[in-house]
Order: sequence, then C-alpha cells, then structure tokens
Amino acid sequence: MTHDRKTMPAEFGEFIMTKNSSEVLILSQKLPVSDAIDALILIWEASTAEEWVNQIMSIPF
Repeated sequence: MTHDRKTMPAEFGEFIMTKNSSEVLILSQKLPVSDAIDALILIWEASTAEEWVNQIMSIPF
C-alpha cells in the first residue's frame, strides 16, 4: 500500500518487467481509514492472491 500516485505506477511497472510482485494498492490520502479497511476486506474476501500478482490498483475504485 502506498499514497505515492506520482512515481509508484512507473516504478512498479519497471520492477515487474524483470520480477514478479504482489499487488500494489494506491490509497488516496483523503480516504477515511474505515473506507480503506472496508476496501481491503472486500479485496481479501472476493479474490485470491494469484489474481493480484503484478497488479496495481487505486482505492477508491
């Protein structure tokens, strides 16, 4: 998880060209903690770890 919307997408893109990684979730700094927790629980309940390899997502969706 990160708040870094400026550099993380490009850095992550370069990284996964040579290595596999678990997902990166970009959280808005304005997102209430309770909403971030709800989003993380939803992701955890509705998907598998394999679906998130080399993926990047912004929250809120």
